[in-house]
Amino acid sequence: MTTRRDFLRTCVVGATAAGLVPALSGCAVGESSDQGRRPVTVSTWYSGLKANDAAWPILAGGGDPMDAVLAGVRTAEEDPDNHSVGLGGYPDRDGRVTVDASVMDGKGRAGAVAGLEDIVHAAGVARAVMDHTPHVMLVGDGARRFAVEQGFPTQPLLTDKAGNEWRRWLAEDGSYAPRPNAENHDTIAQLALSRDGHLAGACTTSGMKWKMAGRVGDSPIIGAALFADNGVGACCATGHGEAVMTTCGSFLVVELMRQGRSPEDACRLAIERIVASRSDWKKLQVGYLAVDRSGRVGAFALMPGFQYAIHDGVENRIVDGKSRL
Repeated sequence: MTTRRDFLRTCVVGATAAGLVPALSGCAVGESSDQGRRPVTVSTWYSGLKANDAAWPILAGGGDPMDAVLAGVRTAEEDPDNHSVGLGGYPDRDGRVTVDASVMDGKGRAGAVAGLEDIVHAAGVARAVMDHTPHVMLVGDGARRFAVEQGFPTQPLLTDKAGNEWRRWLAEDGSYAPRPNAENHDTIAQLALSRDGHLAGACTTSGMKWKMAGRVGDSPIIGAALFADNGVGACCATGHGEAVMTTCGSFLVVELMRQGRSPEDACRLAIERIVASRSDWKKLQVGYLAVDRSGRVGAFALMPGFQYAIHDGVENRIVDGKSRL
């Protein structure tokens, strides 16, 4: 019996022979070949260059992509000049720095922390939740207690520079509105695909600056800021967390790729979902970044200005993502 897939493959081969379409390496329409797959890692924003450099030796050596992304994002977590991740992150309205993070692998394993204080490497704690507990997410004091039990050192995350900015904000008027591409949206998220086809991702942040105490964004939410499936691909998000959460952004992108969309087109359609659901979308920024199981990369954002870094073994470079406007 001839299946739809057999029929499509026959049509493509016939059309290729006739010179009507380029050769597709034997793939049916909507599919991608795993032949000649190379490892690849992608990270959000300019800080992704350093993250990719840290992750690449692990991937190139055949290592675990989860190890690779954790090595990558920790470069942002421990950078006091990055005010949206880890050490040096901007505090909430009460002057407290709380960090959120999530990790997920392509086998469906995940871990997350939210409202965590005094721990620089939140993504590492998220992995410990995945590896050493029956849970997916720990929050607040419980997350901190668990991190200490796992051997993570504690230290204040509020630096003099971030603290001075907070006090200046309080002295002015204490009001806040999101600004597209501002430093408070520069969460770092990273994806990695190994040569043998395994995917992993990590997302870590200190959250929106001057947020209400207790606010948690999309970064620790599996299916919002991060989702991975070895059979399809992975996606991560950056930007205005509320818009990502209410559209289940990264899960949506992966499901669109499952239906045969390219990574870029899947990201674009997920952005269109935000446009359809938020009348204020022109005041926000959200960027999606995705890689499919064969290593194709794509991204799309609400506003111009979203950048991502890609390392494919040839070079580590910054790419300007396409956008709705």
